[in-house]
Amino acid sequence: MFREFREFLEKFNVIPAAVALVLALAVVPVMDAVVDVILSLIGKAGGLDVNFDAWKPGNIPVGALGTAIFSFVLIAFAVFMIVKALAKAGAKTELAATPDQQLLSEIRDLLKSGR
Repeated sequence: MFREFREFLEKFNVIPAAVALVLALAVVPVMDAVVDVILSLIGKAGGLDVNFDAWKPGNIPVGALGTAIFSFVLIAFAVFMIVKALAKAGAKTELAATPDQQLLSEIRDLLKSGR
């Protein structure tokens, strides 16, 4: 039972996924603060209130949705810029070959060499 559980963890890369999830959740407050600062700067520069939370046309609270969408777009853009910078710096984001893929590659190379 424990062997199967360990194989499950290894096969589906559960540990790296869990680490990524924890780090992503730790970044959420930072990104929220960045979005708040950007919204404040836009508001002060343009003389606009860009916090839509209080907007309720016809007593339907759609303002929070508008703020969440705006926040998502800013965060998605920030992630895009980070990934683009990493790609430009030469960081590789390719997945490592599985043991099956390595074996198939070795077989292919042996067949090409004529052995």
